[in-house]
Amino acid sequence: MTAHGKTILLVDDEPEILELLRIYLRNEGFALLVAHNGKEALALLARERIDLIVMDVMMPEMDGMESCLRIRETSDIPIIFLSARGQELDKIHGLTIGADDYVTKPFSPLELVARIKSHLRRYGRHNAGPMNQDEIVVDNLVINGSTHVVTVDERQVKLTPREFAILELLARNRGIVFSMEHIYERIWKASAIDSNNTVMVHVRKIREKTEQNPRQPKYIQTVWGVGYKIEN
Repeated sequence: MTAHGKTILLVDDEPEILELLRIYLRNEGFALLVAHNGKEALALLARERIDLIVMDVMMPEMDGMESCLRIRETSDIPIIFLSARGQELDKIHGLTIGADDYVTKPFSPLELVARIKSHLRRYGRHNAGPMNQDEIVVDNLVINGSTHVVTVDERQVKLTPREFAILELLARNRGIVFSMEHIYERIWKASAIDSNNTVMVHVRKIREKTEQNPRQPKYIQTVWGVGYKIEN
């Protein structure tokens, strides 16, 4: 497996963490650069082509938070924070100042690799120009409104026209909760009489096709007593 020439900058003052990341990321074909604090990271970023940064928060010389603020003055490169500080306020602060993701130590190397790939895909699409304007990206799920193609982790999944329509409706209106009656009326173009079971069956089938674990859905969320939404 190759990473198509992508370069990751690892910024951490813990040798054990750096070595662990080296093993997993090199195995995925990424090129790696290493810095031990924020100052070194900024110096490397100024002279090297870097596609994504994985950065510790607590470091000497210059910590991750200050480094992120400096980087965001000139660049929107994806930044993933690593930190032993897992309080909700810490995560919110990190994301507010410009980080794209916040991973708490100890972490799963495989999960971190998956997050890195996801952010690289998203960043690549964001900078690809107008050809991808009709694509909706929800984490690793990509919905193309023109071609009606849906992919998960770059694997195409086959949805029926109504399954696609439900998924697209929720994805285009992220954060909005749609009742089952509203979904039925929008998709079936008919009055929502005894419609709940029909919508539930279609949502279940969408989850079976798009989710790694349909019982713990990542994309379509159930809002109990109300309906469904896609949040992220």
